Amino acid sequence: MARILVTRAIPGPALAQLAQAGHAVTILPGELPPDRDTLLAAVAEADGLLCMLTERVDAELLAAAPKLRAVSNYAVGTDNIDLGAVAARGIPVGNTPDVLTDATADLALALLLAVARRLPEAERAVREGTWTAWRASGWLGLELRGARLAIVGAGRIGRATGERAAAFGMVVENVGRRDNLHAALARADAVSLHVPLTDATQHLMDARAFAAMRPGAILVNTARGGIVDQAALAAALHSGQLGGAGLDVMTPEPLPTDDPLLAAPNLLVVPHIGSATHRAREAMTRLAVKNLLAALAGEQMPHQVGA
Repeated sequence: MARILVTRAIPGPALAQLAQAGHAVTILPGELPPDRDTLLAAVAEADGLLCMLTERVDAELLAAAPKLRAVSNYAVGTDNIDLGAVAARGIPVGNTPDVLTDATADLALALLLAVARRLPEAERAVREGTWTAWRASGWLGLELRGARLAIVGAGRIGRATGERAAAFGMVVENVGRRDNLHAALARADAVSLHVPLTDATQHLMDARAFAAMRPGAILVNTARGGIVDQAALAAALHSGQLGGAGLDVMTPEPLPTDDPLLAAPNLLVVPHIGSATHRAREAMTRLAVKNLLAALAGEQMPHQVGA
């Protein structure tokens, strides 16, 4: 029997498999992330950890968890985990790839459509009473057919987003790490980000990148907030260099309500809901549980990072 800490309840029936396998399972209460002291205390006796992207797994946590021998991350990305520190302890790390691809790609296209047609501004005009009559020049936006979309990071989610955009008649250009990013930005009417957050991609979209973009172009980010320099994004939106932006991720999360970015025009910000469908989240639970059960049985995780 192993002791397993789950940092909060997650959707679907698969979580019960941990107890059914004979393990002692502790699920921290509430829907919000545990505070750091609570997490460090709770992990002290854990053999296995099933955590969310909001939990930082670093040297401090590992020192507080001397028995820990498996980490299963309820996410595709692992930027919340110090992989070097975990590897030094010989602890395998699992993630949940593939199963949230369609859900996240759906949201990327939804953000693109909403910003292209200026839905945040138009909806606000209805609610605030500033819409007084139909106007021929009111809330003009981008029509997708024939427009060019740059997919920055054409992995699973990037390719799925491109497939959806192509169905709307967009011209899709995949931009990889060896391609000239700024040249691709200059050709694009819209840009969708799908790269992992690493030292190389931190603030990949900075003031120089926004200056390289076609005036009036749209940015969509469903990857990680740190990829975008948010001060530079706000400036580009206010100046009109960018026509709009749709963000599912930001830094920090949640974004403070008084953050200057939120005052930018034609900006749609949603609370990191890329994988928020019943199907995707329940499938993530299944993968996270399988990873943990395999590692605690001395086997390789089905989705082991770096394996």
